[in-house]
Amino acid sequence: MIQDAKRFIAFICPECRQPVILERTVFQLAASGSRLPCPCGKSSIDVALMGDQVRVTVPCLFCKETHTVSCSTRAFLEEKTLAFSCANSGLDCCYVGEEEGVFAAMRRLEETVDRMEENAAAQGTFLNDLVMEEILGEIRDIGQRDGISCTCGCRDWKIKINYSSVELFCGRCEGALRIPAATISDIEDLCCKPTLTIRGNKTT
Repeated sequence: MIQDAKRFIAFICPECRQPVILERTVFQLAASGSRLPCPCGKSSIDVALMGDQVRVTVPCLFCKETHTVSCSTRAFLEEKTLAFSCANSGLDCCYVGEEEGVFAAMRRLEETVDRMEENAAAQGTFLNDLVMEEILGEIRDIGQRDGISCTCGCRDWKIKINYSSVELFCGRCEGALRIPAATISDIEDLCCKPTLTIRGNKTT
């Protein structure tokens, strides 16, 4: 039955910058009007089925705005892969469809974002220079207090600065901790943390 058919809805959260892929049945989408949140709780996609049209509200990683797009209900429920784009950047901000197509599209989008961040970092520019400066300052202060450690027990660490995030790497096991550096809320989140713990690749 079409009500039991599964649809996959995917986006990259503009707050934690992690890929989010959510699975819902057609019945679930129709019954609850769906607010589909990122696990971080700071963003969500809203899906409203309205007769022969579906309205999707998407938070955008690229322009930091919220886009509202629509398509036919038939396309939303039956197309292998639908892509919704950011009108400001021209880049995709949301995918809907079958599992294989959505996962493949998200992998391509993540690769595109990674290349953009690498190019921007190489040029010494960031999504928000002020936020990056504050984040790096907070990390430096925590490090000076010996507040950065890994679950493997090591306290030696390395840092990598990206376009809109900072990554800390354990000097022993290469475990990683990604710290968003794009919005004021990222600064507020980091300021609340007296220590930072890298998740090790293995514990000792």
